[in-house]
Amino acid sequence: MPYVLWPPAAAFALSVTITWWLSLSRLSRFALDHPNQRSLHESPVPRTGGVGLHAGVACAWLIAGPDLPVPLAIGALVLFVISFVDDVRGLHVLLRLLAHLGCAALFAMSVVYPVSDILALALAAIAIAWMINVYNFMDGSDGLAGGMAFIGFAAYGCAAWGAGDAPLAALDFGIAAASAGFLVFNFNPARVFLGDAGSVPLGYLAATLGIMGWLHGDWPSWYPVCVFSPFIVDASVTLARRMYRRERVWQAHRDHYYQRLVQLGWGHAGTAWAEYALMLGCAAAALFALKQGPLLQAATLAVVAFVYVIAAIAIEGAWRAHRTRHAS
Repeated sequence: MPYVLWPPAAAFALSVTITWWLSLSRLSRFALDHPNQRSLHESPVPRTGGVGLHAGVACAWLIAGPDLPVPLAIGALVLFVISFVDDVRGLHVLLRLLAHLGCAALFAMSVVYPVSDILALALAAIAIAWMINVYNFMDGSDGLAGGMAFIGFAAYGCAAWGAGDAPLAALDFGIAAASAGFLVFNFNPARVFLGDAGSVPLGYLAATLGIMGWLHGDWPSWYPVCVFSPFIVDASVTLARRMYRRERVWQAHRDHYYQRLVQLGWGHAGTAWAEYALMLGCAAAALFALKQGPLLQAATLAVVAFVYVIAAIAIEGAWRAHRTRHAS
């Protein structure tokens, strides 16, 4: 078996095994996701899937042996532990936010600042912290976050492999495979959720590995943004919309576009398939643009942006009609 296939094979096997065991174990009752104002499910579901997924990620990391900075691994581990405690016992939002910012700043100061300037450090720290929270916000429908991780990190792996960066490609493929192992139990109807221990480190890895690929020269800075744009755009536009309406943005809600699709009758499965199509389209567009000149790259990104505008207009219109029908 080629070297690049060992990490994903091991990651998938371990992720499936541990996620399956935890979904049936009595341990799962200590970390149940009870329905709230943000939820789209109606009964408690174990949120231990992140443990199985990141066990697979750790296995892939050890086998692939990528040359990555120690602070990157430290940040991922700290975020996993803090988030797992939050899943089991609950932590104050300020403590969680400080952990997110601290790990983002540690990576930016250790990795970005030595090769750039203070502005790049600040932008990198903000981008990492935002991506951590983006992944957490978007983990609210069966199969959604797992699918984004599978497609997004697979796109990272393809680009890294094409650039000759085999160790980073092997790790990226390993994260994608671990996500696929979790997705076996998370697609509608979900038997297990990621929990913060799953979604928070995934957001961190999406941001930091995206930056590492850029620093390695595997891809330009726009590539990770385009690949993970289905999550970035939805979360960012939703936040901006709620701020514009002067709503309390820290409160639980169901205003994300994917949540609206579920409520409009698409259901968890229909929404997941629609989002998968969007994710695959963005990943394919990003991979295509990588091999093109600056003009065609800009044109490709403009087309992706146009698709988002059209989709947002369509969903907003459908949502207004839905609210009008239910108000009358």
